[in-house]
Amino acid sequence: MTRRDPLHARAVVGPRGSMTVPGMGGASRILLPVLGVLVSVFLWWLATVVFSIENFLLPGPQDVLQAYLGQQDYLLEQAWVTLLETIEGFVISIVVGIPIALLIVSSQVLERMIYPLLLAVNAIPKIALAPLLVVWLDFGMTSKVVMVFLVCFFPIVISTATGMKSTPAELVELMRSLNCTRTQEFAKLRLQYAMPQIFTGLKVAVSLAVIGAVIGEFVGAKAGLGFVIVQSGASVDTALAFAAIGLLAVMSIGLFYLLVALERWLLPWAREER
Repeated sequence: MTRRDPLHARAVVGPRGSMTVPGMGGASRILLPVLGVLVSVFLWWLATVVFSIENFLLPGPQDVLQAYLGQQDYLLEQAWVTLLETIEGFVISIVVGIPIALLIVSSQVLERMIYPLLLAVNAIPKIALAPLLVVWLDFGMTSKVVMVFLVCFFPIVISTATGMKSTPAELVELMRSLNCTRTQEFAKLRLQYAMPQIFTGLKVAVSLAVIGAVIGEFVGAKAGLGFVIVQSGASVDTALAFAAIGLLAVMSIGLFYLLVALERWLLPWAREER
């Protein structure tokens, strides 16, 4: 009778034949990212010490933390401005993008009319439009919201249309054999089947949304974290610029995982299938 290795006794076969250890999944999702951040910060600090990098070129983590704590209220106020621009533009892109995807899927004629226009708009470098948006819409929040919309719009439309087109033909035929209307077919079958793909597009778009807001603030703004970075660069306050960049990273990660949590809540069946 052979002895079994305790580790192998606890191991189970995971997805695609991979070996997993029960009880480690939940902890590793938190501990491993935290460990990765700590290692990155340590290497960052070590590089500034070993290579004697000047503070104005690359501030150390302690300098960035000190800059953040010294102007915490100001930075959080500017972060709130950028967050509002990001969320408004992202929500508008959902409200406009999903109906356009429905139109593309519902008719080949509309698809051939609209799709080339979407490709043309997406092919334009968004930073080239930023100065024009400032001219048209002034230095206020509206130009930044429009920039976020332009950045987020295409991934949402494409992911939604692709998800709806991937609906199995036999399910569509079954719905039609039950005398379902086109509206019922889209609402109860195609849209439901496309939801995992839609959330994939939303997660891509929300990561780009923060970038779009900052691009708009770089070109012309009176507030926001992008404005802080530009002003910090002009005054060579690199530590403050890094503090603003850190807040942008936290904002992007938070919005992304908020969508991940929403997807798990709304689509538990999709997670089980995976």
